[in-house]
Amino acid sequence: MTSHSRHSVTAVTLPHLFRPSEIAEALGCSEWWVKEQARQRRIPFTRPGGAYRFTSEHFAEIVRVFEERPLRSQEPTAEGRSLPRSRRTKQSVPVAARLSAKRPRRAIRAEPALAA
Repeated sequence: MTSHSRHSVTAVTLPHLFRPSEIAEALGCSEWWVKEQARQRRIPFTRPGGAYRFTSEHFAEIVRVFEERPLRSQEPTAEGRSLPRSRRTKQSVPVAARLSAKRPRRAIRAEPALAA
């Protein structure tokens, strides 16, 4: 028995650490995006040696964090079904004030010359 086999790393199962490029490829996004999300602490990660690394548990959590579920649609009421679409009340949208441009400086400066 050698001294190497007694302290072998293979005797202990270490978790596989994925690089940002591998996570990006699996998610279908850029490596930059993955690193930026980790930097902003929006996704879980580990940082051994100053490099972003991800476990399979991190990947599963990232997928859950960005998961979007469909909204539950409520059954329309009998009243809502009887009205045609055009007659249903619409949400009021505030109307923005109309913008007007300022006069150019050259036009303002030219006015005194015209009056003289």
